[in-house]
Amino acid sequence: MSKTEQTAPGAPPGASAVVTGQGAGRVAFAAFVGTALEWYDYFLFGTAAALVFNRLYFTTLNPTAATLAAFATFGVGFAARPIGALIFGWLGDRMGRRPALLITVVMIGVATGLIGLLPSYATIGVAAPLLLVFLRLLQGIAVGGEWGGAVTLAVEHAPPDKRGRYAALPQVGSPVGTLLSSGAFSLVLLLPSASFDSWGWRLPFLLAFPLLGIAVYIRRKVEESPLFDEMMKQDERAKVPALDVFRQAWGRLLVAMASATLGVGGFYLLTTFMISYGADTLGMSRSLMVNGTLVAAVVQIAVILVMGRVAERLGPGRVTVWGGLLTAVLAFPVFWMVETRNPVVVVVAMAVGIGVLSIAYAVSGALLAELFPARLRYSGVALAYNLAGALTGFLPFLAAAMLGAVDGASWPVVLLLMGLALITALGGFLGERMRVKDSVVGN
Repeated sequence: MSKTEQTAPGAPPGASAVVTGQGAGRVAFAAFVGTALEWYDYFLFGTAAALVFNRLYFTTLNPTAATLAAFATFGVGFAARPIGALIFGWLGDRMGRRPALLITVVMIGVATGLIGLLPSYATIGVAAPLLLVFLRLLQGIAVGGEWGGAVTLAVEHAPPDKRGRYAALPQVGSPVGTLLSSGAFSLVLLLPSASFDSWGWRLPFLLAFPLLGIAVYIRRKVEESPLFDEMMKQDERAKVPALDVFRQAWGRLLVAMASATLGVGGFYLLTTFMISYGADTLGMSRSLMVNGTLVAAVVQIAVILVMGRVAERLGPGRVTVWGGLLTAVLAFPVFWMVETRNPVVVVVAMAVGIGVLSIAYAVSGALLAELFPARLRYSGVALAYNLAGALTGFLPFLAAAMLGAVDGASWPVVLLLMGLALITALGGFLGERMRVKDSVVGN
C-alpha cells in the first residue's frame, strides 16, 4: 500500500472482489451514456433559465428581478440534490448500485419532459412558476443520486491501476450533455423570436421522453458492482450509510466537498452565468454565447480523457491541485477576453476557462470514490458532490446580483471563481493523502 493509500473508517475486512478490465470498460461506457442523457436533461434547465424562463414564467417582474428569479429556480435543483443523495445513497449502499441508477434516470427524464409541456405564466398565472420549481426539485433529487452511483459503479468494476480512465468516462457525460443541450437550443434559436418563445424552446425538453427510453434500456444492461455483491455475501452493508458517513468519515466528506467545488460551482459560472452576462450585460447575441459552450464542451471532453490517464500516474489529488491553481491564475484573463466582445476571442475564452476547470473535474470521480470505503461509497460520494452543488448552485444568482451592485463590473465574479479554485486545490492536496484501497483482485 502506498503512502497515499490507507484504510478508511468503516472499511470492511471481507474477501477480495474480482474485477476485469473488459467488464470495467463495458460498465463505464454504459455509465457514460446514461450520465450524458441525465446531464442533457439537467443542463437544459440552466440554458433555459438564462434565455427563456425569466421572460415567460416571471413576467410580472422587471428584467433584472426576473433574471434573478430564474437563476434562483435554477439553484433550487442544487438545494434538492443532497436529499437525492440521502435517498439514493441509502438505496445504492443497501440494495445495490444498479436499481438506484434505474430509478434516477426515470425520474429526471419524466420531470424534464413535463417542463416542455408546462404552460407559461400568461396561460395559467402563478401556477406556472410554482410548477416549474416543483419539476426542478424532482430533477435535483434525481441527479442527487445519479452521478455518485455512476462513478461508484465505474470505479468498482475497474482494476485499481486503471480507475482513472474508467472514472473519467462518466465525467465525459457532462460535456456530452452540454453538447446535446446547447446544440438543441442552438437549433431552436434559429427560429423566429415569436416561434421560439411560443413553442420552439419546448422541443429540447420534449426530446427527453424518447431519450428516456434509450437510457432505461442502457441502464438495465449494467451489471451490479462486484464489491457490492461481495458485501452482500459477507453482510457488511451499513444500516444507515449516510449516518455512518457523518459519524465515521466527516473529515473525508469535507475534503471531498472541497475537491468537487470548482467542477460544480465554477462550471455554472462559466456556462449558465456567462451566457446571461454576455447576452444581457455585454449585449452579445444569445446564439454566440450558447455556441461558445459547444466549443468549450468539445475541449472539455479531450481534457477529461487525457487527465483520467494522467491521474493513474500522478494521483487524482495532485491533478486536482494543478487544475485548481491553473483556474485561479487564468480567471481574470478569461473574463477580460469575453469583455472584448470579439466573437472569436469570446469563444476561445470560454473554451480556455472551461478547459482548465475540467482538469480538476476530470479526476473528481476517481478522487471522491477513493476517499470512502465501499460500504459507504455511494452515500459518501453522492453527499460530497451534491452538498458542494447545494452550496454553489446559487452562484449564478449571486453573480448576477453582484453585477447589479457594481454596475456590471465583472471583478467580484472573477474573485468568486478564484476562491472556488483555491478551495478545490486544497481539497485535492488533502484528498491525495487520504485515499483508501479496496480489497479487489484482477482477473
